Amino acid sequence: MNQLETFENFLTSGTVQISLPYLVFSLISAAILSFILAKLYVKYGTAISNRSRFARNFVLLSTTTTLIITIVKSSLALSLGLVGALSIVRFRSAIKEPEELAFLFLCIAIGLGFGAGQVATTFVAFIVISLFIWGRHFTHKKEDHQNLYLSVSGKNLSLKKIVEVLKKNSLSVHLKRFDKLQDGLIEASFLIDLKSFTHLEKMREDLNAISKSINISYLDKLDI
Repeated sequence: MNQLETFENFLTSGTVQISLPYLVFSLISAAILSFILAKLYVKYGTAISNRSRFARNFVLLSTTTTLIITIVKSSLALSLGLVGALSIVRFRSAIKEPEELAFLFLCIAIGLGFGAGQVATTFVAFIVISLFIWGRHFTHKKEDHQNLYLSVSGKNLSLKKIVEVLKKNSLSVHLKRFDKLQDGLIEASFLIDLKSFTHLEKMREDLNAISKSINISYLDKLDI
């Protein structure tokens, strides 16, 4: 027996038959927990993006991870094949907020737990994490202020008066750009931390009081 045959026998001898009833139980359990996690994310999440649409992927991600781990752990050859496959396949997803990535890792963890046969550990860990998510909703102080990019333009404007109006209605004001063009045209860009949305209208009224021809543009910082 040569070395190649010895290596092939080593790979095939490590194959374990998968229990179909346990596989069905693992897939159903992973689907249930990820479905509950999706409901928690939609209700208690803080991401600004469409949470309900993003949460639709949780069940599919958890069950797919469960299936992959269950199959891979039954054979050493499949484990090595998975490593090779992951080295050439790149998974890319547009993640705008860290919270989205955290919940995706939770879905993968659920699939890993059931796929590896750690049923009790997965259930206990899920309950603890769910309680943490639920408790965070009541202990986290919601902030009413918001970061905005503000652009102001117009003729014969006073930068000093504009800054005074912004400081009166904002927690912080940072000048990002200031251009003085021909014919007395002025363009200025600010990053402001708005106190509340009620101050947004008051700020607009105060800026219009400086000049009726002033142009004001607001843009959420997250859109940049």
